[in-house]
Amino acid sequence: MKFRPLVRAALLVSAVALVPATTAGLAAVDGSAGPEFNRLFTIYQLIKANYVEPVDDKKLIKGAIDGMLASLDPHSGYLEGASLQRLDTMIEGNYQGLGLSVVGDDGAVKVVSPMRGSPAAQAGVKAGDYITHLDGKLIYGLDLDESVARMRGAAGTNIRLTIFRAGRDEPFDITVTRGVISLEPVSSKLTDNIGVITVNEFSADVGNYVNQAITAFKRESGGKLAGIVLDLRQNPGGSLDEAVALSDLFLSSGEIVSQRGRLASENEYYRAETMFRGDAAKGLPVIVLIDAGSASASEIVAGALQDQHRGLIMGERSFGKGSVQSMIRLDKTHAVKLTTARYFTPSGRSVQEGGIEPDIRVPQISDPDARKRDTMAMRESDLRGHLVNEVDLDDKQLEKDKQADPRFKMTDEELKAKGIDDFQLWYAINTIRRTKGAAVAARGQ
Repeated sequence: MKFRPLVRAALLVSAVALVPATTAGLAAVDGSAGPEFNRLFTIYQLIKANYVEPVDDKKLIKGAIDGMLASLDPHSGYLEGASLQRLDTMIEGNYQGLGLSVVGDDGAVKVVSPMRGSPAAQAGVKAGDYITHLDGKLIYGLDLDESVARMRGAAGTNIRLTIFRAGRDEPFDITVTRGVISLEPVSSKLTDNIGVITVNEFSADVGNYVNQAITAFKRESGGKLAGIVLDLRQNPGGSLDEAVALSDLFLSSGEIVSQRGRLASENEYYRAETMFRGDAAKGLPVIVLIDAGSASASEIVAGALQDQHRGLIMGERSFGKGSVQSMIRLDKTHAVKLTTARYFTPSGRSVQEGGIEPDIRVPQISDPDARKRDTMAMRESDLRGHLVNEVDLDDKQLEKDKQADPRFKMTDEELKAKGIDDFQLWYAINTIRRTKGAAVAARGQ
């Protein structure tokens, strides 16, 4: 199957399989459903005959479909018209707007993550913020697609967002100037012979881009590259194929991820050495940064490198989205996005609900609101109707380190005085620098 990124405006970006709707699949309906369909049709007739105003058939049918899919899980849905058009636009990777990944949360619009360098991020919108008003107009209770459509607009135009943020006593306004959002999937820089690679989304050729960055690091460092920091923070996912490719770049054997659905015959297992030969960073330590905004494809990479002992996972617990959605096109203008499988890490772990726990928990103390926002950070387990993890997670509580690193007690003012504006990244780079890579690299032996 070919996988492509899902529209960021909907729930979360995640792996999407393009699957044709088959007659056999549509025919697989339980015979006992007959009375239920009769009840549905009876309600339709009652509405048509008795509702206070005439109701369009299309509206009723769409409402029934939306309700059916909404009863399943937060990531299944019906796509048509504007919502499907936005999906196609996002696949092209270029649109005009704010640069936000948002989710519907019981009628509210909640920010999963602002895209790096986007107008929203530059204006100060944070992950976990609730957007309550647009230009002074309440959007609570609106359909998510409608709220997103109002946020879109021509580059250069302004929109005023009213924000509720955990830790603040009162809502406040942020004015954002819309821009052209050209998604840059990978960015990289060399710092003191330590390569920092930021993956913003898992779109086409991410594996190749990262491979090119590592090659450039080796050349620029004169063969003295000390290690790699792979930054997956605030990356809500994308293509499963590219998550496998990125993992394969650092692995030379073993399983990367498995995808298991309802039918055992359709289960898939992805292994190393299928997209890249050997370990592109062989002998070098790798640190992977994650946080509550790291979801789906990001968790596949983090879980694979963690289970294969190839990388040290650092930061905060990830979002916890361990499911795969298939986009089933009904025709040119209508499609269904349906959860069809769970994925599992090489050791058989499902990250659904629980997410990926970092090997070393490092809070983002350079963000003055981070401590307060962390108590209300939204993850998969907070979404209504989410899939339940089938594995008991209680044992993880026994493994938590109760003693906090004294460096985590510094204030954001103290960090600014030291010139540190991203504590988690600084901590990762200094972990490699302090150990000269020996301790971290040992995990990959």
